[in-house]
Amino acid sequence: MCSLLNFPTPPPDGTITVCEANSELVNTDNNNEDILNRYKDMMNIPDITVERSPNTLVHESAKSAFIEHKQTVLKKIIATWHENGCMGVLEEIANMKGEVSPWICKTVCGILMSIRWLNSLHGSIFPHLLLSSEDLVCEFSHTLDWQSSPVKVFAWHPHVMKFAAALNDDSVKIYTVNNSLVPTLKHKLQKYVADIAWRPFSSSEVALACQSCVLVWHVDPKSLATRPSTACVQVLSQTGHSPVTSLCWCPQGGALITASPADTAMMVWDVSMERCEPLRRFGGGGVSFINWSPDGSKVFAATPSTVFRVWHTQKWEVEKWSNPCSRCQAACWSPDGSTLLFATYTEPKVYSLRFGHLTGTTETSIGGSKAAVCVVDLTQVVLGSTEEYNVGGCVQSMVWDPLGQRLAVLFRESNSSNLVAVFKTKVHPVLEIISCGFVRGPTNTSAASICFQPTFDSGALLTVVWSNGKVSHIPLYFLSPRALEHGGLISGSGGAPGNGHTPSLLFSQD
Repeated sequence: MCSLLNFPTPPPDGTITVCEANSELVNTDNNNEDILNRYKDMMNIPDITVERSPNTLVHESAKSAFIEHKQTVLKKIIATWHENGCMGVLEEIANMKGEVSPWICKTVCGILMSIRWLNSLHGSIFPHLLLSSEDLVCEFSHTLDWQSSPVKVFAWHPHVMKFAAALNDDSVKIYTVNNSLVPTLKHKLQKYVADIAWRPFSSSEVALACQSCVLVWHVDPKSLATRPSTACVQVLSQTGHSPVTSLCWCPQGGALITASPADTAMMVWDVSMERCEPLRRFGGGGVSFINWSPDGSKVFAATPSTVFRVWHTQKWEVEKWSNPCSRCQAACWSPDGSTLLFATYTEPKVYSLRFGHLTGTTETSIGGSKAAVCVVDLTQVVLGSTEEYNVGGCVQSMVWDPLGQRLAVLFRESNSSNLVAVFKTKVHPVLEIISCGFVRGPTNTSAASICFQPTFDSGALLTVVWSNGKVSHIPLYFLSPRALEHGGLISGSGGAPGNGHTPSLLFSQD
């Protein structure tokens, strides 16, 4: 089992990590502009820094802009229904003393008391259901301190050198290499953006997980418009399925899955038809995080409780796992979908689950490892001789590069959040995880989120979003075993997914 005690001493304060070369992370002085600019020019990726804008997430109702006027009871109820739904109507009627019959008010008040009692009972079992939409997103987001981070979500396109960044004013900007045009996506329903996913094999479609719905934008890469109109967006919504905190596309781009910690069902969307099919399993209190395996054969689904599930997409059969300690916080798949790494909310450890394939076929067998195996111990340790560094702790986010050669871990503890731990990994014939080093960013910052660029062809490209709004791209140069067999470098996972698994159709034919 790998431990942080095997790691080299973290780079000192005042330095910044620029790349990995010869299996070691290279650092330079934070003020050495010449070297930093040289690496930026080599990468040729847009260098962005987003300034923090305080109080940008205060959403006011349009109602406050109009002078109040007398309405009939029926008109008030209809307007409330459109704005706040059934509960809003009941609360409105309960407050209409003098406008409706007293027995109606008493009856509605009794109904409201019963509903609130049931909700409090349910909330005592699943306390997260008592949180507001914003607090739910903040609780289950993989971005550290999502609420105040200048860049709330960052997502690379799976095949093209471009990325989307959700900012703290709920706008989303699209940056493309060798293109100075930066489209800005904005919609009235685009609130509390918690996740972003580009559609595979499409250069224009990107899905946003929002407070009340999912928005699928169609951004034409050839368009010169910097503010695409609302005609370019599809709104996907389902009653009770909000806030949406996680979404992912099938690796073949056919279906979109969305999840909400307040809904026990995952929604599998046929985006072109704007309809969905629920995948529901009771228990867990909702679905907080989903991750489709790169080969398309499995979907990982975490819940706000100690339960998580793995769905097999061939027949949509499900395996249920439980952890007595706490909920699952982060998880990632190996490139071939054979190995799942995950970390819980309260344990400083990384666990592994293995899944097999049926002999002579590419179909995965139902039933993975009987028990999860601890493969990395992230317990806090003190490193360094001349200067001591406390590093380690519980995991906030964890990502695996598309070649299965590097694993990056972002810590939740404040004394370790300015460092990102990088491991060297090997999936076959047995899983191996060994230490590589720590990535350090600009002075007085902490890492907010991490991800890998999917098509980098010289190893792996780690992107780190820092708490000051700076986005760093750190190339990790190495040769994979397959590249060595072919006598040179190979491209990343920009092509079709490995084993070509296609999920079975969930939508009935009309």
